[in-house]
Amino acid sequence: MTTADDRGAMAEKASRTDRGPRFDTPESFAVIAQSPPEALASVESVVCVPTFKRPDLLEATLRSLAGQQGGHDFAIIVVENEGLERAGAARAAALHAAGLFKGLVIVEPRQGNCKAYNAAWRCALTRFPALKQVLGIDDDEEAEPGWLDAFLKAAATAPAALFGGSVTPVFADASRSWLSAHPVFRSHYSVSGPVPMLYSSANYLIRREVLERLGFPILDESFDFTGGGDTDFFTRAKAAGFRFWWVQEAAQRETMPARRSEFGWIAARGLRNGAISAAIERRQHPGLHGRLRVLAKSLALLGPSVPRGIALAIQTRSGLIGLYHAQVALGRLMSEFGVANEQYRKPEKN
Repeated sequence: MTTADDRGAMAEKASRTDRGPRFDTPESFAVIAQSPPEALASVESVVCVPTFKRPDLLEATLRSLAGQQGGHDFAIIVVENEGLERAGAARAAALHAAGLFKGLVIVEPRQGNCKAYNAAWRCALTRFPALKQVLGIDDDEEAEPGWLDAFLKAAATAPAALFGGSVTPVFADASRSWLSAHPVFRSHYSVSGPVPMLYSSANYLIRREVLERLGFPILDESFDFTGGGDTDFFTRAKAAGFRFWWVQEAAQRETMPARRSEFGWIAARGLRNGAISAAIERRQHPGLHGRLRVLAKSLALLGPSVPRGIALAIQTRSGLIGLYHAQVALGRLMSEFGVANEQYRKPEKN
């Protein structure tokens, strides 16, 4: 009898022969549930949903995808990144069996943000022969009903290969909603159209050719626990000549638990953002000269961070928000001495 894993292996073999990148390593993920290959053969759009120890939030995410408007044919890949209890995989498999969505539920037991995305994208490339684009949503987000339609309409006409959409924070403690003005919670853009680059994988559409051009592993797994693998990916995509587009109408809502409104979490995120920006710049400018160049920039940013912070505090009427630029500058300097904030080491506390 042919098992799900056998069918997956055959699908990957066919993909290697007929279309798509070649992989030099075996698959690291296991398939827990999947729709028949014939149901996936003509699917052009695949939504990837990484999850870790949040089955209730994951279910809300999947139900929001099931409620998409526009009549588009799409599939979902849920990638569980917790290899022991697998609560998210169990919940997703049950919803899949109940007919809520078509696609696959897989488990990537090697913990890490980038490993999860790499598994999902590899699965999409090898199980969907008609794949044109992958889209993404996190397991603490819900897509607005017009999310998919907005992305696909933009992708059909815009001269770009990578698309980003807006994410609105929803704070568990409504009294902290003023924090939505903080840069760590704000989307980078607010108007649809061409943009110089994207920075976050929280809400995206990426054409297949980008994944194929950049090669596997698509995300650099050294960023697994610090974050920044998405920014590094977008930086490499830009260097490869791909263009970016913002779709404000492709909107999502993100649940913000109480811990994310605490000073310690927000400060750690600012330090982390600074460390990530310096790390990516060091990759772009290797060697001693490059290292000194990045260090000089980090030092140069420290002074202006004070007036910039004062201006931000006045604009937002918040001293806490005004600290952001100084935290970023300090995070850059700390990274020069090997100090990295691994906020994703324990993602259930993130």
